[in-house]
This record gives sequence, structure tokens and C-alpha cells, in this order.
Amino acid sequence: MRGRQSAGCGGHAVMFHRDGDEFAGRVSGYLLKALREGGAAIVIATPEHRRAICARLAQAGADVAGARAAGALVVLDAAETISRFMVAGWPDAASFWQVISPVIHRATEARKPVHVFGEMVALLWNSGQVNAAIDVEAMWNELTAQYPFSLLCAYPVDSVSGDRHQDALAEVCRVHASAVGDTPAEA
Repeated sequence: MRGRQSAGCGGHAVMFHRDGDEFAGRVSGYLLKALREGGAAIVIATPEHRRAICARLAQAGADVAGARAAGALVVLDAAETISRFMVAGWPDAASFWQVISPVIHRATEARKPVHVFGEMVALLWNSGQVNAAIDVEAMWNELTAQYPFSLLCAYPVDSVSGDRHQDALAEVCRVHASAVGDTPAEA
């Protein structure tokens, strides 16, 4: 599966990445497009990746502090966000909706387009909760049916590689409209 990063409203793309530079470049480019069009960018990522994305946005000329103050750039911690919708160690759909929906709703009410980047699924996958990650992907798909936004998810190629993940990786590819980067099979 190979695609372009062209998902528009309602698009749900997956990005497989190898290193921080590739990661930050692709994600910031995706988010920058929304900001430059007067839209909103939502980042749900690890501290390291949040810093890298914001640095790349600033290098590209975005006023990161101004965008954050105006609500055009929303930056959330992936691990903290996950913890808010996990029930008994598993992602709960109702809790996911309660946590994520207000963020998406505020953005889509105020601005268009809205681009969301998330790596909560990668954190779940990397912690051994591969099926939980796939459930969260399905929850995102339900949310994209309710609000006009596009979503880019990211997985490190190394964590999804190998025969033991073959079926799960196929399911991850199935629940996304397109892929960005090389899938492990193409790597």
C-alpha cells in the first residue's frame, strides 16, 4: 500500500516513518497546509515529536506561538490523552468520544480545513497493545464520519515490521484511506 498525503476532509491516512527528520518533515508539511489556508492543526504526539513538529512549523514560517494562542494549533500529549480514554487497560469508545470529540468540534466549528496528526496508536502498538491500536483507528474513522477533518496517523516502520505483525499491519492499512511512506513490506 502506497499513497500520497492528499487526504482531504474526512481523509484518514497512515504514515510509516524511519527517522525523526522524515517524520517531522512530513507531519509539519501536512499541518502547515491547514494553517496556511486559515484552518486548524491538531497534534497529539510524544514530547519529542511535538517539539520537532513545532520547530519545523516555525522553520517554515508559521507563527507557532500565535497559532497556539489563537486556537489554530492545538498540541496535546499522546500518552496523557490515551490515559483519559482507557478503561480497564482497553480503549473505551464512549470515553474516546468524550475526550477527542470536543477538541475536533471546537476546531471544525472555528476553522476550515482541520488537519489532525496523531500517534496514540503507535504508542499502543509499541506497548504490545496492537489490537487496541486497531480499535482506536476504528474510533477515529467513526469520528471522521461526524466532523470535517483529515487525519494522519504515524507508525515507526521498525515497530510494525516482521511476520508476527503481518495480519495486524494489513488491518491497519485496511482502515486507512491512504498511506504515506513505505510500508514495511516495501522497505
